[in-house]
This record gives sequence, C-alpha cells and structure tokens, in this order.
Amino acid sequence: MYRPYCECDEGMSSGRRCFSASAVHLRDCFRLLWEQHVYWTRMTIISIAMDLPDVEPTTNRLLRNAPDFARLFNRFYGARVAAEFNRLLTDHLVIAAELVKAAKAGNNKATADAEKRWYANADEIVSFLHCINSLWHIEPMRAMWYEHLCLTKAEAVARLSKDYAKDIEIFNHIEKQALMMADEFSRGITCQFYLNY
Repeated sequence: MYRPYCECDEGMSSGRRCFSASAVHLRDCFRLLWEQHVYWTRMTIISIAMDLPDVEPTTNRLLRNAPDFARLFNRFYGARVAAEFNRLLTDHLVIAAELVKAAKAGNNKATADAEKRWYANADEIVSFLHCINSLWHIEPMRAMWYEHLCLTKAEAVARLSKDYAKDIEIFNHIEKQALMMADEFSRGITCQFYLNY
C-alpha cells in the first residue's frame, strides 16, 4: 500500500530517478508537519486524560497544525484550496479532542457520535485530496487516514486506562505511520508539480 519516498522509480535512462532539492525540502516540510500533528495530538490526549492545567494552550497549539498545513498547500493549490484543507483538518483535530473528552467522561453515546463524525471527516478529507490531486488515490489514502484514526483512538484508550506501556508502544506505530502519510503527501505533490506526470 505504502511506497517509501526514497524508493527509486524505473523508467529513466539510468533506471533511477533523483529528486530535486525542492522535492526533498517538500518532503521534509510534510514530515515536520506530520510529526507535529501526532506529537501535539499526543500531548493534548495526555492533558485531557490527566486533567492537566495546560489543556487549553496545548489544544490551541495542536489546532495551529491545520493552518500550518494550509500554508504549505497554498504554495501549490492556492488560497481557496488551502482554506478548505484548513477547515477539514481543524475539524479532524476538534473532533479528536471531543472524542477523548467523551471517552474520559464515560459518555458512550457522545463517544460513538464523535467517532462517527471523525470517520466521516476522514472520508471528506480523502475525497477532497483526490479532487485536487488524482495521484492521491482514494482507497490507499482512505486506508492511511483510517489507520491514523484507529491508532490515535487506541492511544487515547490506553492513556485513559493508565496502560502506559501500551500507550507508548502504540505511539511508536503512530509516529512511523505519520511519516508514511507525510511521504505520500509529498510524493503526490512532487509527481504532480515537479515530475510533470
């Protein structure tokens, strides 16, 4: 399903394709954004679960991830597309916080409602991404987003259950998966804008 960014493609005269400095910089930007995405999500989960006094500023920092992504999207797709992605990703983050709060409160109905909206939001994100870049194929992209949601929920459950060893183990998977998502984002834009196919 996933293809590492550093994998060389066949078809060039040398049999290998080298990425430009711009493409490498783009990859690094997406990796940084996705690392920040999962780290600040984790810190927000911990703050909510432990009733820490930093929950508001931590959540606010998490929400900054959406406009940070949007600024990068704006470079390639313009302000309107960037604003829409900002909205969709903000919804993704807000619903995640709602889900953790509902689960902490033991409100099963609110938890189920938040999870349903979370997956619907993921479907909306996937459709949006495919519309702006047909190289982001729907099924692989949906699988990545669903895995991200599944892992994040498992992380929150482990934290709320005070199973800290499992929480850490899950986050190791989250970090690796986030880097794969970052590389899929950058690969799609690289192929669309820098490789001209």
